[in-house]
Amino acid sequence: MLAATAALYLWNLSINGYGNSFYAAAAQSGAKDWGAWFFGSLDPNNFITVDKPPGALWVTGLSVRLFGMNSWAVLVPQALMGVATVAVLYATVRRTITDPTRGAIAGLIAGAVLALTPAATLMFRYNNPDALLVLLMVVASYFLMRAIPTASWRWLVMVGAALGLAFLTKMLAGLMVLPAFSLAYLLFAPTNWWRRILHLLGAAVALVISGGWWVAIVQLWPASSRPYIGGSQNNNVLNLALGYNGVDRIIGGGNLESHGRPSGWSTHAGVLRILSAEMGYEASWLVPAVTIAIAAAAHLAVRRRLSRLEAAGFTTWTVWFVVCTVVFSYMTGMVHPYYTIALAPAVGALIGLAAVKSRWAAMTMVLAAAGWAIVLLRRAGLGPAWMPWLIGAAAVTAVVLLIAALAKWPRLTPAALAISLVASLAGTTMFSVATSATPHTGTIPNAAHTADVWPTVGSRFAKTMTMGAGSGNVDPQLATLLSTTRTQWSAATSGSQAAASLEIASGTAVMAIGGWSNDPVPTLAQFEDAVHAGTITYYIESGRMRSHDRNGGEIADWVEQHYPPMKVGGATVYRLL
Repeated sequence: MLAATAALYLWNLSINGYGNSFYAAAAQSGAKDWGAWFFGSLDPNNFITVDKPPGALWVTGLSVRLFGMNSWAVLVPQALMGVATVAVLYATVRRTITDPTRGAIAGLIAGAVLALTPAATLMFRYNNPDALLVLLMVVASYFLMRAIPTASWRWLVMVGAALGLAFLTKMLAGLMVLPAFSLAYLLFAPTNWWRRILHLLGAAVALVISGGWWVAIVQLWPASSRPYIGGSQNNNVLNLALGYNGVDRIIGGGNLESHGRPSGWSTHAGVLRILSAEMGYEASWLVPAVTIAIAAAAHLAVRRRLSRLEAAGFTTWTVWFVVCTVVFSYMTGMVHPYYTIALAPAVGALIGLAAVKSRWAAMTMVLAAAGWAIVLLRRAGLGPAWMPWLIGAAAVTAVVLLIAALAKWPRLTPAALAISLVASLAGTTMFSVATSATPHTGTIPNAAHTADVWPTVGSRFAKTMTMGAGSGNVDPQLATLLSTTRTQWSAATSGSQAAASLEIASGTAVMAIGGWSNDPVPTLAQFEDAVHAGTITYYIESGRMRSHDRNGGEIADWVEQHYPPMKVGGATVYRLL
């Protein structure tokens, strides 16, 4: 399973180029300057950071420092994180089941489901922070399954430490599983209530320390000698965590609107969102089966057919699945389909556990998974016309064999299980393979097709995926021009995405005016001072709308008034020296 996972995630990985050039440029900067690496700066001169904490960039920055700036150095760490995530989920689910043989089977099913979820294939082949985020969440679940059987506060402290690192990867997104973990420990740890609460408090302290040390250092560091905290609007990490990467994502807010996108960018909030449009393609293949798994778990719990640890596992992953589903379904701030990778571990674990604990649940899940796969394949237009018929026939055959094995012929069980897996996973496997074969670049990758504005479904399986700005396409003539400069900044341009592409192409530092989300830096006066001090050679028009760019619009107007334009490789360039 791990070898197949590695093949899926590593195969032809370089077709994605640098993936998200925004984070790739920050990795390049971190490889050049340790300060940029620590803060997560977009540029090696530490003008402004990216819009996330630097956890994931610490990994890719070290990779680029070791192996140079190339596609594999940027993307391979995420692929290896994917393989590790599958391995840890297998180990976690295997440990949850009392019977070791059934536990191994449950773990294999869980790992396979995770590996073959299209959102996972997409993100583990990409350099967004989500790969490390999900790995840390699954590692925390493993620690939890070690903590619960013996009420071990030591293992529970490790849960808190892992979630703290998840916070340093994607802030509040890393804490979505906190209710699930807390509830499971409160209900099932074999000790009295006071000790359970005390242990949870200890884990909370570990979380705060693990996730708070970097925040404390940045907050205490003099603002004049560190980069501006991108996305914060006031140069404050806590504002970034609670605002732009917190409440604003859930209910919308000023930071998101200032980025030039409406706060309600996702227009289809509701209970069916997870099944529809791009979210449906990336994460819903086994959601109908999961609902059956949850129902089966409840039935088994009522009949007292679950061990303490099995009940804890079902509770953990059920609450994990429900919380993430509700958040992704109803959030009205900025939401992207690839967020649904966070569902994949819970989906895999629940299906694996239910499949080995209840044969009737296994039969029903096969039919549900196959039926929904047929719907999604027809909707997507993926594969030959006979494929849905084959999946349906396989599902019916599997159920018949399972019934026969249960009733009279147990030797049919292996064949029944094999055909069940084929019927259940065929659709998601096809979509994941198509995802791995599709090049992805830009800031908002989708699994296997392009879309002008999510959730509109555009042409399927296009050759490239460049949604929005920042595909990394910089004219070689312009890159060469910037590479010959000797000033602190080779150029300045409006927006981090444009600056990132220029940095990667030229290998120089580019000042990102306004950062990623229209941050108020630099002011016009600060920019004028930098120009008069001879620290910036060029200003390059980025195409960013001035109506959504407060300081950037003023700076662009000032440059136009004082310097003549010239064309370099199709770009409008102003020489400031």
